[in-house]
Amino acid sequence: MKGKWNGNTYTLRKQLGKGANGIVYLAEASDGHVALKVSDDSLSITSEVNVLKSFSKAQSVTMGPSFFDTDDAFIPSANTKVSFYAMEYIKGPLLLQFVSDKGAEWIPVLMIQLLTSLSVLHQQGWIFGDLKPDNLIVTGPPARIRCIDVGGTTKEGRAIKEYTEFYDRGYWGYGTRKAEPSYDLFAVAMIMINCVHKKEFKKTSQPKEQLQTLIEGSPVLRKYKKVLVAALNGYYDSADEMKREMLAAGQKAVQRKQAGKKPTPTQSISRQRQQNMRQGKVTQTRYAPKKKGSKSRGLFETALIVISVLALYFAYIIFFLI
Repeated sequence: MKGKWNGNTYTLRKQLGKGANGIVYLAEASDGHVALKVSDDSLSITSEVNVLKSFSKAQSVTMGPSFFDTDDAFIPSANTKVSFYAMEYIKGPLLLQFVSDKGAEWIPVLMIQLLTSLSVLHQQGWIFGDLKPDNLIVTGPPARIRCIDVGGTTKEGRAIKEYTEFYDRGYWGYGTRKAEPSYDLFAVAMIMINCVHKKEFKKTSQPKEQLQTLIEGSPVLRKYKKVLVAALNGYYDSADEMKREMLAAGQKAVQRKQAGKKPTPTQSISRQRQQNMRQGKVTQTRYAPKKKGSKSRGLFETALIVISVLALYFAYIIFFLI
C-alpha cells in the first residue's frame, strides 16, 4: 500500500484486529514494523489521528501508540479509495492474559497506571469511551499498560460514539452515555471486576446488586470496595481522585495484613524490652553488657569456694584418723 500524498509504502503482513470503522494490520515500513489502520471512513481516520497527536503532546504519558503517518491510497483489487494512518506497533500480552500469567496482585498496579494516563487525556478534553481489556496491552519489563485502539475516543461533552456493553454504564443503568471523566472511571471499575472473574457476564434484573455481590465475594475486589462502588456510581470528578483513593485502599490492605500476623518469640521479646525502656525499666539479659570488674570478682569467688571445699575435706580426714 502506497500513500497518495506522502509516498510512503507499507507491506501488510497480517490482520491484528477489526472494529466498527476499520481494520488494523501489522505492516512493514521502510524503518521497521508499524500498526496500520485502514478505513473507508476518512472522517473517522481524521478524528483518530487528532487523538493520537494529542497523546504525542503528552510526553510524560505513554497511554496510546505514537503517531507516524496518515494518507490515502487506492486499492486496485477492490477498486476503491481508502484512508489510513500508521502508528507504533505495541508488543505484549493483552491485559487479561497478563493478569492470568502474573497474578491478581498486578490488577491495582496496572489500574493506577491507567488512571494516571486517563487523567492526562481528560485534561486535554478527550474521553476514551470504549475502554476495555481488549484495547489494553501490557508491555515491558517494567510492566506498563498501553492502549492499542483509540477508535472510541470522544470530545468531552458529546455523546460516546463507540462502546462495549459490559463496560458501558448506560447498559448497567448507572448513568448516561455523555462523554465525561466519570464514564471512563466506570469502565475502569468494570475492567477490575472482569480481571478477577475472567469473563464478561450478562446483567440480571437487579444489576447494581449483582455487581455489589461480585465485589464483596472476591478477596481482591473487597479490598477496593469503597473505590469501586464510588466509581460505579459516578462519585469521582477526576481520574486523579480515584487514583488517590485506590492508593490509600491498597496501603490500608497492607497494614491490615501486617497487623494480622502473629509475632515470633524473638519479636515479642524485642517489643517487651522496648516497652520496658519507654517505662524506665532496665531488663538484664544474657546479652546485656557486664559491669567493669565483674570478671575479677568472679575469679575471687571461685577461689574461695575451692579453699572451703578443701578445708572441709581435710577436716573430715583428720576427724576419722583421730
